[in-house]
Amino acid sequence: MTARITVFVVFACAYFLSNFFRATNAVIADDLSRELLLTAADLGFMTSLFYVGFAAMQLPIGAALDRIGPRVTSASLMLVAVGGALVFAMADSFFAVALGRTLIGIGMGSGLMSAIKTFGVWFRPERQATITSIMVGLGASGGLLAATPLAWVNAQIGWRSVFAWGAAAIALSALAILLLARNAPPGAPDPMRAAGAPPDGGFARIFRQPILWRLVPINFFLIGSMLAVQTLWGGPFLFDVLRLTPLAVGNLLLALSGGIAGGYLTSGYLSDRFGIERMVVIVSPAAAMALAVLAWWGAQLPQALVGVLFAIFGYAGAFNLVLLAQIRREFPEQLRGRAATALNMFGFGGAALLQWWMGVIVALFPRDAAGRYPPAAYTAAFGFVAIGLMLSVLWYLRRAPRATAIPPVTS
Repeated sequence: MTARITVFVVFACAYFLSNFFRATNAVIADDLSRELLLTAADLGFMTSLFYVGFAAMQLPIGAALDRIGPRVTSASLMLVAVGGALVFAMADSFFAVALGRTLIGIGMGSGLMSAIKTFGVWFRPERQATITSIMVGLGASGGLLAATPLAWVNAQIGWRSVFAWGAAAIALSALAILLLARNAPPGAPDPMRAAGAPPDGGFARIFRQPILWRLVPINFFLIGSMLAVQTLWGGPFLFDVLRLTPLAVGNLLLALSGGIAGGYLTSGYLSDRFGIERMVVIVSPAAAMALAVLAWWGAQLPQALVGVLFAIFGYAGAFNLVLLAQIRREFPEQLRGRAATALNMFGFGGAALLQWWMGVIVALFPRDAAGRYPPAAYTAAFGFVAIGLMLSVLWYLRRAPRATAIPPVTS
């Protein structure tokens, strides 16, 4: 195995685990609610804490990647995720699962950005977009594992054992990055040593740029809605509205995760061919419409059509990845890494807030005797997100000046 392939594989494995852990609650939501006596609002808030931790780490990660490099940054943070998975596995209260979920989010926060930073040194510029999209697409298959396979494994050994074994997998992945990855190819200067300490004030420059605020709403709702449904509310929607078995729910979540993986694999190529803005303007309304149909007519739709709509929604939502490429090209080289982490912070902040807000909306409706929420609860929650996504598309259509007027950064 060549050194480049090794670097690619170890970061792809870490991102795979990140996607798996962020999506687990959609399948085990019923078990968590029953065993820990969680309401919909509790479940939404607790699940959102993965993204709270993830988003909160983006700015520190951006600085750490420039100062100490992706290898140590990623491996060190993943040890926090190991602790979080163990806390979650042993949890006997809402507070404990909330703490575990937060620690997992913090620990997984550097996976994508560490890979992008590393690939920028290891691969030629003309191949980086393709390599990154392949890595993200393969990593997104962690969501596939958190669908039907997780439903089956959960039925065999329970969610606590799943998280205990998951902690071991995270530890092995962190060790692989530490031992096998390098910040630069053999013989090339380590960019962390060659560049010296990065200049201060980069984030302040980024937050003053109108182009960032043009992209924030669409990123907030596009990735936020996709992750809110994939990693939590898709499962309860299928349980409560369609009244499916756990295995059937896992199959439909598999369609959603498959759409996401397909979107990540093809978004880079399609955006390079047809333009980032054109593709975002095409796919974002498609995601909103798929979600709206599920919101208003989901209870009347055949199961196969629900699967198709889930796949469309997931495929379109995965185009959030190209927004990171768009923000990077709008800034000078010295600020591109921090610009991407700043935008990523708002995207995962969107996942946290939308997941929580959807839970608050669902909890406004009374449960039936079996503990199920009515279809109207999901109509309100899904409809709210679909409307927000469409409004963000309209905002994205506005033009903002490019960030080329930023003066060069000097040490």
